[in-house]
Amino acid sequence: MWIDTHCHLDASEFDADRDAVAAAAHDAGVARIVIPGVMRENFATVRALAHRVAGGAYALGIHPLFTPRAQEADLDVLRMEIEASLDDPLFIGLGEIGLDYFVPGLDDARQQFFYDEQLKLAREFALPAICHVRKSQDQVLKGLRRHGIHRGIAHAFNGSFQQAQAYIDQGIHLGFGGNVTFERALQIRRLAEQLPLDALVVETDAPDISPAWLYKQRNTPDQIPRIGASLAQLRGLSEDELALGTTANAHAALPRLALSSA
Repeated sequence: MWIDTHCHLDASEFDADRDAVAAAAHDAGVARIVIPGVMRENFATVRALAHRVAGGAYALGIHPLFTPRAQEADLDVLRMEIEASLDDPLFIGLGEIGLDYFVPGLDDARQQFFYDEQLKLAREFALPAICHVRKSQDQVLKGLRRHGIHRGIAHAFNGSFQQAQAYIDQGIHLGFGGNVTFERALQIRRLAEQLPLDALVVETDAPDISPAWLYKQRNTPDQIPRIGASLAQLRGLSEDELALGTTANAHAALPRLALSSA
């Protein structure tokens, strides 16, 4: 059994064949697909989608790239949506939240404000956080420490070993996906090979971060087993060992995911 801990199945790239994509993932052995929210306008969409597809689960959050259009009132909506979702077994936490210092033109103070306010919600409701950490590993970690968040995932992790260890010490798991399949991605591959197995989860970020064999093509959640096989090969493990380990790790990172699997 595999778990895709990060898949934007609601993205427009899947409008033509969304149900077929989800079915293909299920047939490939992907038992769970976590669909994170990115803005107020898609909260209802990811919830409905998680309930529609086999193995679906969802998180709710305001993505840093959507903070330019977000309003402070959206945080009140997010709080109400969280409260309304606490009894939903498919709701697993806050996400996708965080900081992005790669995309030009984002207001640092504005994205930091939305990140902090969402971490307060994660703390208040004792929920894990799925964090966007692009070029912002240290700053995202500071927020997790400041607000006492000790569970969640640093999505698409691409930092140093020192940063990786700091996240692990905080109780945060690290997400690896298609990037690990590129031989030239030396740092990511070293991290994936040498970090403790119990710190790792697998993800696609579909439709983005496609693996090497789908370079510049749409990524899909059915690629998880093959991505996992690449990671297993790096670590000298069997695919079954990697699948079992990362599934247990996903349940540790997102405990409600384990409850909804029961």
